[in-house]
Amino acid sequence: MTLLAAAVTAADAPSCYSRLTNEWFCWQYVQDRRTELVDATVEHLQITVIAIVVSVLIAFPLALLARRIPRIEALILGLATAVYTIPSLALLPLLVPFTDLSRTTVVIGLSLYALTILVRSILEGLRSVPDEVRESATGLGYGATRRLFRVELPLALPVMMAGLRVATVSTVALTTVGTIVSYGGLGNLISDGVQTNFRAELMTASIICVALAVVLDLLIVGSQWLLTPWTHGRSART
Repeated sequence: MTLLAAAVTAADAPSCYSRLTNEWFCWQYVQDRRTELVDATVEHLQITVIAIVVSVLIAFPLALLARRIPRIEALILGLATAVYTIPSLALLPLLVPFTDLSRTTVVIGLSLYALTILVRSILEGLRSVPDEVRESATGLGYGATRRLFRVELPLALPVMMAGLRVATVSTVALTTVGTIVSYGGLGNLISDGVQTNFRAELMTASIICVALAVVLDLLIVGSQWLLTPWTHGRSART
């Protein structure tokens, strides 16, 4: 009878995320809300990746244009920086009349923010290629396009990837702001946790957000390691 009573008492006891206990760390919450957490994480990841891809596709030609025509470099960098000075809580509502309350609103906003970092990193990466390397490639018969993709970009990759890492991690954080248009991924859970004082929800979503940033950063580092095998020996010697 004692064991039966204990089992009944344990079953009737409030969960660690109930209003009576409301603990910060609660594994039962993770188990019970697993589907909700997975959906929020997937949405967060999708928005982040799409925004970074779009930003790279825009930043790359802008950086090439700035390098090719030096007199407009200041204009391109100035415009990219000007966008970054606009608070995210103001930028997203400004886009709503054109994109409605949709994922597109968040993607456009995040892509514009990432341009500041990516345009500069791509431009600096290309500038880090020694002039004598370019001259040697030209002497070997490389045209401008072939020299860019076969010689300059591989050598500029470490600097460019460093910028990509910063842009990706910052985009993971900024994605949470998308909750103001109902497309914030984990930011929706964080916002709800703050408003309702739901500690387990707030803490769990925050931890997953940080973990997502770390995982993406490690993936970029690993990709750089695979794409730049000639730097491995140099690192070992230094």
